[in-house]
Amino acid sequence: MKDHLNNQVRVYKPFIGPFDPCPPLKYRSYVVPPNQYITFQPMDWPQFSLEEALTRGTLWPHLYSPYSPNRNVQEGGA
Repeated sequence: MKDHLNNQVRVYKPFIGPFDPCPPLKYRSYVVPPNQYITFQPMDWPQFSLEEALTRGTLWPHLYSPYSPNRNVQEGGA
């Protein structure tokens, strides 16, 4: 499932204009939620325990998307 979580983050290079007033960011990132790729929920999916589901905000591990406010990839970072 770790590969599933890594596939949620997309990185792109924004256009950098010659007259931009701010220092440019070389790379930007955004998150694609896992529910965009799941057309229906199959029966007998694995489930988190009730305590873990309340912590993560979903009952199904395949629909879990961790939130991290600092997901932008900066220069020199990965």
